[in-house]
Amino acid sequence: MMNAEQLSVGERLKKARQEKGFTLEDLQKKTRVHLNILKAIEGETLTNLSPVYLKGFIKIYCKALGLEVKDYIYDYKEDASRVMPRPKKDTNSFFKSAGIKLNSLKPSRQVRGLIIKVLIVLFSLVLLIKVGGCLLSGRKQSSPPAVKPAAEGALSAVAQPSGLALPKEAMGGISLVVSAKEKCLVFIKVDGKVVFHRVLEKGRSATWKAKERIDLSLGNASAVEIIVNGQRFTKLGLKRGQPLNNIVITEKDGLKIPR
Repeated sequence: MMNAEQLSVGERLKKARQEKGFTLEDLQKKTRVHLNILKAIEGETLTNLSPVYLKGFIKIYCKALGLEVKDYIYDYKEDASRVMPRPKKDTNSFFKSAGIKLNSLKPSRQVRGLIIKVLIVLFSLVLLIKVGGCLLSGRKQSSPPAVKPAAEGALSAVAQPSGLALPKEAMGGISLVVSAKEKCLVFIKVDGKVVFHRVLEKGRSATWKAKERIDLSLGNASAVEIIVNGQRFTKLGLKRGQPLNNIVITEKDGLKIPR
């Protein structure tokens, strides 16, 4: 039977561990050193490894078991073979013998594929949100200005050709809508009563209703358009800035524009 002096460092460490009742798994949990490295230390199969790193592992091993480090560490510069004699047969590198693969630290193909898919979905959502926002803003800009509802006898203006009869549905009353493409002075008289006499701002519209007659005068006829009982009239003025006065709208004779 071999005495302690005849045992190698690895065998002595293994014997000390067993005497203290530790398994390799217990020692691995306590030292956080890879199980294959601990096995390699006891089996003396850590080859092609710098003595500095080997000494560090043995120190960790000894401290975990409460052993004197100096009893197991020698001067590796003078005689590294006293700690771990090289085995008769060549072995692979330290990382292969210890079973540590650096590739295990990299994400698997499935994980990488999942990450890529998630990124693509997020990018698509951001793109859809931006496109949807652009479409909504475009619709808002392209929509015509809303016509303000108003009480009978008040709202906006536009004028048209003369002597045009109103549609049949106009019977029983007159409806007039005036919309300003540019600023325009508008004068409105409903059934003999003045209801509007001021500048209609660009982009604004107004509506009036009468039982029998509406009188309309425009400071810039080309700047507005009018709708009489649903019938639209545009290009009232031949020249920009041309005024147009005394436009008459009646239920009987329709729209009359003086020439």
